[in-house]
Amino acid sequence: MAPNDSAQITGETGETGGVPAGRRRAARYVVPIAVAGITAATIGLVPALASTGDPDLPKISAAELIEKIAASDTEQLSGTVKITTDLGIPSLGGLGGSAAGTFAPKGGAEGGEDGGSAAEPTGRLMELASGEHTLRVAADGPDKQRLSILDSAAEYSLIHNGDEVWAYDSASNEAYHAKAPAGAAKGSEKGAKGKDRTAPKDLPATPQDFAQEALKAAGDTTSVTVDGTARIAGRDAYQLVIKPKQKGSTVGSIKVAVDSKTGTPLKFTLLPSSGGKAAIDVGFTKVDFSKPAASTFDFTPPKGVKVTEADESKAAGKDQAHKAPKDAKDLKGLGAEPNVIGEGWTTVVQLDTGGVGPAAASKDMPAQAREFMDALGDKVDGKFGSGTVFKTRLVNALMTDDGKVYVGAVTKDALVKAANAAK
Repeated sequence: MAPNDSAQITGETGETGGVPAGRRRAARYVVPIAVAGITAATIGLVPALASTGDPDLPKISAAELIEKIAASDTEQLSGTVKITTDLGIPSLGGLGGSAAGTFAPKGGAEGGEDGGSAAEPTGRLMELASGEHTLRVAADGPDKQRLSILDSAAEYSLIHNGDEVWAYDSASNEAYHAKAPAGAAKGSEKGAKGKDRTAPKDLPATPQDFAQEALKAAGDTTSVTVDGTARIAGRDAYQLVIKPKQKGSTVGSIKVAVDSKTGTPLKFTLLPSSGGKAAIDVGFTKVDFSKPAASTFDFTPPKGVKVTEADESKAAGKDQAHKAPKDAKDLKGLGAEPNVIGEGWTTVVQLDTGGVGPAAASKDMPAQAREFMDALGDKVDGKFGSGTVFKTRLVNALMTDDGKVYVGAVTKDALVKAANAAK
């Protein structure tokens, strides 16, 4: 019989099915391998190798399944991941050169004579924030990871091997080389069992990465249950379901398929509260937990490849061009002091940019770029004044006409409420 645990994670250990504080803390440090946030990031995935029926596994509680994920010691694996993101953002395809000139820095993803590189990792991995992609991944402990983005005509690979980081773009025949930060495998960004998230750590790309971020929210504002079993990539898995208890979140529910033997997340699906298909759906279609061949992590630039060194790219100002702030610490680095409003799934971050609002800023944009911005935004007003809400199916942002910004995975009404309360 498939497990069906209705226990909820709350702050009260006395409640039936409640999870002790120690277990909730354990949930914050789950997951194996590297390859990133934002996040985001990332599938209308039809489980490949699906079985004819759900597997019959021993019953397990939500708390036990979370502990199983936290205790997972998976450091070696290889496989294929499919990832699709549908955030409801209008396509950039019709903007042509004007969009490139407005939203992309000179010499960015297209490379060029001014020091940019088509192989620079951060900009390339931002591609995972929209559309459907197939990835090939491999990991052998904290010092060896490889991620390749595949398409019909080309391949982009990112390789971390010891203190070396290489990225190679076959379409442009360019490579990017950097040294991994000293002590990266022991850094604060590592996951369970010392898994390194060094190269790079800006965007999540595997079910493990997404599950780690989701389980950080397990607490008083979250319901966590076990809802049956599934067959993912030829392996038996439990289905962990995470739901916000608070109203106003854009997250409806998150489902994580957890390998019954290793505790490794195999599939991650996020459904928005607005309904419809998954906003983020990422999962293995093939997975092997044996040690990958050492040659998997070897890379030597082919003859004739243009190689850009990280120091050269930084000097040209390209490395940081596509990076977005990941947390309050990053925002302070930009000179903006964040104010956190609310808690849990309805947290809103307020920033005072000290600049003009979107209405004034858009006057200097090309017409097509301005139309794109208008398509994303809704005009709103309240006690805070007036402004524009720029929305996706998950993260929304209110930019007021006096230069304040309110951002969160919350609805438009929740943003306006937060702005009114902060005024």
